[in-house]
This record gives sequence, structure tokens and C-alpha cells, in this order.
Amino acid sequence: MNNKTNQSPWTWVPTLYFAEGIPYVVAMTVAVIMYKRLNISNTDIALYTSWLYLPWVIKPFWSPFVDIIKTKRWWIISMQLLIGAGLAGVAFLIPMPFFFQATLAVLWLIAFSSATHDIAADGFYMLALDSSQQSFFVGIRSTFYRLAMISGQGLLIILAGFLEKSTGNIRLSWSITFFILAGMFGLFFIYHRFALPRPATDGEKKGNSPAEIFKEFGLTFASFFTKKGIFLAITFMLLYRLGEAMLVKMASPFLLDAREVGGLGLETEQVGLVYGTVGVIALTLGGIIGGIAASRKGLKYWIWPMALSITLPHLAYVYLSWALPTNFILINIAVAIEQFGYGFGFTAYMLYLIYFSDGEHKTAHYAMCTGFMALGMMLPGMIAGWLQDHIGYHHFFIWIMILAIPTLAVIPFLKIDKEFGKKKTPNP
Repeated sequence: MNNKTNQSPWTWVPTLYFAEGIPYVVAMTVAVIMYKRLNISNTDIALYTSWLYLPWVIKPFWSPFVDIIKTKRWWIISMQLLIGAGLAGVAFLIPMPFFFQATLAVLWLIAFSSATHDIAADGFYMLALDSSQQSFFVGIRSTFYRLAMISGQGLLIILAGFLEKSTGNIRLSWSITFFILAGMFGLFFIYHRFALPRPATDGEKKGNSPAEIFKEFGLTFASFFTKKGIFLAITFMLLYRLGEAMLVKMASPFLLDAREVGGLGLETEQVGLVYGTVGVIALTLGGIIGGIAASRKGLKYWIWPMALSITLPHLAYVYLSWALPTNFILINIAVAIEQFGYGFGFTAYMLYLIYFSDGEHKTAHYAMCTGFMALGMMLPGMIAGWLQDHIGYHHFFIWIMILAIPTLAVIPFLKIDKEFGKKKTPNP
């Protein structure tokens, strides 16, 4: 296609998707660990950091305007500059007396910029690459996004823990960590300012005004809610990860909390290794194996095993909260089992979103499905800390197991084409 450039995608696809993953993991995981180390209560951590999901919940509402205002390239570079400035702002605010409210406000702006960056980056990927390149690099982009998760949840937390020990000042340590992140995004901004290609199709749209686009989106939005089986589909989207949505908010605080209050008493860098490195690797392997399995037998065949996989491994945390083991290898194994199950089981969730979105307006409808996906994490996560503070870690993780019931209860009612998801084999 003549609108594609001769510039190698290797020069920008890996760095673009690494940059896409970092602010998400900062908002979703790093912030939780930072606030825990700064002595914020579990109730406040879970409630207020769950609000950081909101930009991803409402992302479909402003994605049409990202499509028509300026270029995808402009949005990518601008958002990276804003994210870098926001990270520097967090670093400046951590030493302040009012740091909790102030850093939360800046983190929300970072989350909003990150969600906008996601829209632009995914659109740019499709504009700058032809179909064969898109297929080839889909694994590359996923790999570097996962590497961003390992860097954010793992290496970054290990660095913060090292600085805590070296300086003896927790606030200073986290301030330095966020300054390093800000510098990284300054480099991303400079690099992508020159490295990103300029595809001919990435131009400002002249045909439709924002009002016309908004009207068209309204019609597309309404058509989503008239799809057959919409109520059941939304129920599935909100309930499938119900237990995981609450567990993920309390996993790091549980690992960090003192053994006297029911936690495992790990140090910051140990959490970076067990949850942010070993856990993410297990999560990634689970997703890869889940994808391979689904391509062999299809979504309908695997929906039950994957639903069980995303719920039953939560028993690992019931065990940890009951036994409170001191063996670090055993803790790693337990977390890895839970994360592998999550990765494997999450495959069915993503495939169902694709399946339900199929048809006219499938791109917009898929974006709406991802909004419900984020909402399904946001709402349960908001009360996770309050619940844990009232019933303790052991009973909290038992409650997580009880939440497997609504997840599994909706599965028998799903209508899924038995051929969907299967790898097509050529006729002999």
C-alpha cells in the first residue's frame, strides 16, 4: 500500500507498546504498593486507586474525537509528554503533607492521558503497517507490553525497595522512583518525536464535524444495546472477573503487611520479585497457553475449564493467609499458580468480547465491551479494602472463593458458536 512508509517497524513498535504499558501498570499496581508503603489504609487504597480505572471505562466515549482531531502521531507524542510531566508532578508531590489527595489527582490525569495514548497507538499501528506487518508484529507488541508490566511491577518496585534501604527515607525513595519514570517518558517523547513514521492516511479528518461524529457515535452506541443477548453479555462481562477484581487490589498489601495483622511481611523489593516478576511471567505463560488451547478446540469447548481456571487458583491465597509461610520459594509458587490460572482463564474472557462484538460496528462495540471490562474491575475493587479491613485477610480470601459462584453461574446461559475461536484447517 502506498501510504505505508519504508521505515522499519522494529524502530518504533517495541518502544511504543512498552511506553503504552508503563503508565497503566503505574496507575493499577505501582500506586497501590506506593500508598501501602506510605501508610495509607487498605480501605482508602482500594477505594481511590479503583477510580483510576475510570478513564478506561469511559474511553469509548471520546475515542471518535481522537480519530478526527489532529493525527494519531500527534496524540501519541502529546500524551507521552503529558504522562512524563504527570509522573514528575507525582515525584514532586510525594514529600508534601497533602501528598495522598494531590498525587491521586495527578495519577488520574496520567490515567486519562494513558487511555488516550492507547486509542491513538492502536489506531496508529493499523495505519502505519499493512495487514501482513500487523499480523507479524502483534506478538511483538504484546511481548513489549508484558515487558512493561514486568518493568513496572517488578524492576521498578525492586528499585524502590533498594532505595528505601539505602536512604532510610520511604517518601524520598518513591519520589526518586517517579523522577526516574518521568525521565524515561521524556526520552520516549523525544525518541518518538523523530522515530514514528508519518503514514499518509494519518491525517486530520475533514469530512465530519465533531457534532456529526457525536451523532454517528450515538447511533452506534444505541445499536450496541439492541444486540441479541445484551443483558446476559453485560452480566458476564461484569461478573467473570469478580473475585480477581477484589483480589488484585489486596494482593500487594497482603504481601507487604506485617505478619501480626495477617500479612506475609515481605519487603518492598521481594514484592517486586514475587508479584511483579514471577507473577507476571506466569500470567503471560498462562495467556499464551490459553490462546493455543482455544485455537485448537474453540471458545465453547474451553469456556468452563477457563472459568474454573480464573477462580479456583484463588485457593493459593487462602493457603498463604492461613499458613503464613516464610519460605520465599513457596510464596513464589503460590502466587505463580494463581497468576497462571488468571492468564489462562482470561483468554476466554477476551475471546467472548470479540465474539459478542462481531457484526456491524464491531470496532466500536469491542471498545464498549472493554469499557464494561474495566468497570467490572473498578466497582468490586472499590470496596475490597474496606471489606478486608473489617474481616481480615484470611476471611477476605475465603470470600474471594465464594465470589466464584456468580462467575460460574452465568456460564451455562451463554450462547456461543461451537466453531468460534477454532483455528481454520484447509480442506484436503
